Amino acid sequence: MYPATEPDDAGMLAVGDGHEIFWETCGNPAGRPVVMLHGGPGSGCTPGLRSWFDPQGYRIVLLDQRGAGRSTPSAGDDVADLSTNTTAHLVADLERLREHLGIGTWVVTGVSWGTTLALAYAQDHPDRVDALVLVSPVTTTHREVEWLTRDMGRIFPEEWQTFRDGAVPGVAPDGSGLAAAYGKLLHDPDPAVRERAARQWCDWEETHPATHPAHRPNPRFADPRFRLGFARLVTHYFAHAAFLDDGALVRGMTRLAGIPGVIVTGRLDISSPPDVAWALHRAWPGSELVLVEGAGHGTTAEAIVAATDRFAGPPAG
Repeated sequence: MYPATEPDDAGMLAVGDGHEIFWETCGNPAGRPVVMLHGGPGSGCTPGLRSWFDPQGYRIVLLDQRGAGRSTPSAGDDVADLSTNTTAHLVADLERLREHLGIGTWVVTGVSWGTTLALAYAQDHPDRVDALVLVSPVTTTHREVEWLTRDMGRIFPEEWQTFRDGAVPGVAPDGSGLAAAYGKLLHDPDPAVRERAARQWCDWEETHPATHPAHRPNPRFADPRFRLGFARLVTHYFAHAAFLDDGALVRGMTRLAGIPGVIVTGRLDISSPPDVAWALHRAWPGSELVLVEGAGHGTTAEAIVAATDRFAGPPAG
């Protein structure tokens, strides 16, 4: 990774519906603009994400998506209305931010959930995208959600039983619909119910990437407010399959023909199985797939930096 750089500018941008999103920029003001889309949904941007990019070659833009991180209102508030928090809203927010920062086109980078958002944005606004870098890609289909919330129980049966039992009686005996069931608990009027559900959801979030020995626990899950906001946003988007028609992002890859892109994923990434990356690569003319042997979720620093380095430099055109 590159050395961490401090922001040269930051602010809050009103995007409508009572929401304000936090943003920051760092790196070279004359470099090629790049926007980094965090995972989760709900993880928020962290200082470490700045280190994915050459600070001499890029003007680096990071933001906290609606409800996440320093954006307001927070999904971790006692009462949170997520009705205006959908993929379409997040795509529109990105366009508002691009215009606010005076950026013509930019490189769009995402990790995990951030790749779903990156693809939705790029397919809606291909004329604003210079290139794409997708790390541990997902498309957040119903099938992918079921894989994470139910099928992974075959690998972690004891932990999954605890996870499933945390939503009883609101969930089917086979565990289908866990995201929706937890989503309901996370908005319960009783704070004890909300806290228990958030802890159990985040315990599962720590479990399923742990098939890879390099996995390390997320220290932010120790913060009750972060747990609640994160769990609410994940279950909200999972229960609605990202508010997208199943398969829409793969079908829409032809819109990205002519836009260069690199897909980086780990062979042992069981949270974002490589077949998703493969399907995107096959449907995306001119894309490159980098499958890192022995790597898990988030792959490796070397592979990520090698991908972002390809597009660093002065603004396109």
